[in-house]
Amino acid sequence: MTWMSDQGPAATDRAPHACEIAAALLSPASHRDGSYRIAVLASGTGTVLAALAGAVLPIAVVVVDRPCEAENVAARAGIPVERIERTSFGADFDRDRYTAEVVAALAPYGVALVVMAGYGTILGSAIHDAYPGRIVNTHPALLPAFKGWHAVADALAAGVAVSGCTVHVVTLEVDAGPILAQQVVPVLAGDSVTTLHDRIKVVERRLYPETIRRVLDQLAAAPAETPPW
Repeated sequence: MTWMSDQGPAATDRAPHACEIAAALLSPASHRDGSYRIAVLASGTGTVLAALAGAVLPIAVVVVDRPCEAENVAARAGIPVERIERTSFGADFDRDRYTAEVVAALAPYGVALVVMAGYGTILGSAIHDAYPGRIVNTHPALLPAFKGWHAVADALAAGVAVSGCTVHVVTLEVDAGPILAQQVVPVLAGDSVTTLHDRIKVVERRLYPETIRRVLDQLAAAPAETPPW
C-alpha cells in the first residue's frame, strides 16, 4: 500500500531470542492503555526525531548507537534514551550480537513500530524477527531509483527532472522494502546536493510523521494481523 503526496560493545552471555522478544512485544500486556507506541533509532543531529516529536507521535524510547545530538533532542522532549554504543566500525564488528542488544533494549517499552531516523548502523535479522514488517525508514529519492547512501548526488548526476522522498518498510536488503508513501520534489536548474537535499528534507519532515501515524492507525485497527504491505 503506497500513499503518494538514509555505521560492539560487550553483550550479555545470553541475549533473548527474537521469538521470545516478539512474544512480549506483541502480547496484549504490551499495550495495556490501548496505545501503539514507537521507538526511534537515531545517530546524528536529531532533526528527523525533532520532527516526529513535534508531530506528537507516541514515542516511547529513542535508541542511539553513539553519543549524539539526538540524545539532547529526546531529553528536551522528555523521551527516554537507550544508548547501545557501537564501539567497532571495522571487520571485527559483530552485527548479530549488537542487533540482539538493541532488540533486548527495546523489549521493555512494548513498541509496535520501529522508526529509523538517520541510524548509522545496519541491523541484522534479529530485529526483523522481532518486528516483522514493523520497521520503517525514509529515503531522499523516489525508490526504487537511487538506492544507497548517495541518493541525492546520484539523482543529480543522472540528470533527472524530479527526485523526492520515500517512506518504506525496512528489509534485510537495503532500500528494497515495500513503499508506504512518496512525494515528488522537482530538481531545479543550478541545484547542488545541498540545495536539493534541503528541499527534500522539508518534505520528509511532513511526510514521515503523516505516514507513521497512518501505519499506527492500521496496526491499531487490526492488531492481530500481519501488516498488509
